Amino acid sequence: MMNNMSGTFLKPGERLDDLQIKGYEIIQSPGRFCFGMDAVLLSSYAKVKKNEKALDLGTGTGILPILLEAKNEGLHYTGLEIQEESADMARRSVAYNRLQEKIEIITGDIKEAAGIFGAASFEVITTNPPYMIGEHGLKNDNEALYIARHEALCTLDDILRESSRLLKPKGRLYMVHRPFRLPEILAKMMEYRIEPKRMRLVYPYVDKEPNMVLIEGLRGGKPRMTVEPPLIVYQKNGEYTEELVRIYEMQPDTN
Repeated sequence: MMNNMSGTFLKPGERLDDLQIKGYEIIQSPGRFCFGMDAVLLSSYAKVKKNEKALDLGTGTGILPILLEAKNEGLHYTGLEIQEESADMARRSVAYNRLQEKIEIITGDIKEAAGIFGAASFEVITTNPPYMIGEHGLKNDNEALYIARHEALCTLDDILRESSRLLKPKGRLYMVHRPFRLPEILAKMMEYRIEPKRMRLVYPYVDKEPNMVLIEGLRGGKPRMTVEPPLIVYQKNGEYTEELVRIYEMQPDTN
């Protein structure tokens, strides 16, 4: 899809990356936070049904709304992002892919999300939140990267509190996070009346510890959670497993 039109959308230092689905591409800047495997896995784990509206909290450069729109029949997708530079890139990606009628990017604070959109406004919420608390992990001098990786501007409490307010009754929350925070995540989900319903651990190799967890919660759901079979990313030879290939493989271009 790279053509003369791309110059209209790209700023210095930016590039277009092929998303391998429906011909979509996304604008990214190597100097800022680029999406990773966690966003791709979450986009396959989450489901947005026909006539449902979805909100992505902390959307960054808009990867999740764009992939969700490509993979689902939902009515509309919204991305909320506090960093204006990232939100601007997301809006340009939406425009580049001619998705303005299906996706809207809003600049705003997750802590004020319910006030921005109104209570019970969405059937689905997705989030790929900052994983690290305070000084966990290496502090990056790049502010954009630091905000994306650390709970500098919002906490797990903020995300779950606002999700509980924003979701309609029986609405669904889909989140990707780190297993080391699972006890806190599950406890706080229940505290905010989002019942954990599905969980899947992601392992880099079959003999390694998991490094990601995918979770689905139901607003006002009854207690009962299914722990799904593990998702293994790499074979012993370093190549993707068959399931990862299926998740990443190019899908039919329906444009």
